[in-house]
Amino acid sequence: MRTALLQSSGRPGAVAGNLEVLDAAAGRAAAAGAGLLLAPEMFLTGYAIGDDIGRLAEPADGDSADAIAELAGRHGLAVVYGYPERDGDAVFNSAQLMSADGTRLANYRKTHLFGGFERDHFTPGEQPVVQAELNGLTVGILICYDVEFPENTRGHALAGTDLLLVPTALMHPFQFVAESLVPVRAFENQMYVAYANRVGREGELEFTGLSTLAGPDGITRARAGQSEELVLADVDPDLLAASREANPYLRDRRPGLYGALA
Repeated sequence: MRTALLQSSGRPGAVAGNLEVLDAAAGRAAAAGAGLLLAPEMFLTGYAIGDDIGRLAEPADGDSADAIAELAGRHGLAVVYGYPERDGDAVFNSAQLMSADGTRLANYRKTHLFGGFERDHFTPGEQPVVQAELNGLTVGILICYDVEFPENTRGHALAGTDLLLVPTALMHPFQFVAESLVPVRAFENQMYVAYANRVGREGELEFTGLSTLAGPDGITRARAGQSEELVLADVDPDLLAASREANPYLRDRRPGLYGALA
């Protein structure tokens, strides 16, 4: 499955404008043969928007979800996007997967909140592994800081995730996460990891770009630079199967030794 990573911060605070950016990117991705488009963390509204997070938060089945379902169906590809999700009085940092026919397949709430800003504005999610079936692959979702915890990615590996989708808002000086940690996570868990980042300055934050798709062999299949762009790479089930046979980490585990780690 050809997978497109949208590296963009869109238009912070402008939901309608960000839907336009996503629509245009979906058109380019579909024209390039992609079956899936991954957008960054909080793409719908912007990340560093302070108290506007609460004002712009929407339910998982809100108006913006309907708009993204429509554009996914119109372009014929699945879309994953980050957004602030309102559920009653709680607001979650969430990411939702829409299928190519506009069906809501999965919604994930970030479980590990980064820094005081996120802890002040979001409630942490409680479901560590969220998956869906897409084009013959088992796909899973984490968000940004989540992937830096090895337990999260290993949980997905044990649950059978083939392609881990990670909308992110990685900022300076943590670019080593995209450059080094993401390919290692892919290798040690024998999965593909797609990591789509914001880019440029937003308030006091500067995002690193470097969006990455890494394979189960630890090799980076696509990496963006430090400007707005759309990068594409293929997720190959045959390579995944061969890599899992050659690198049997999951078979060779000894869980009885690991109890103290929790």
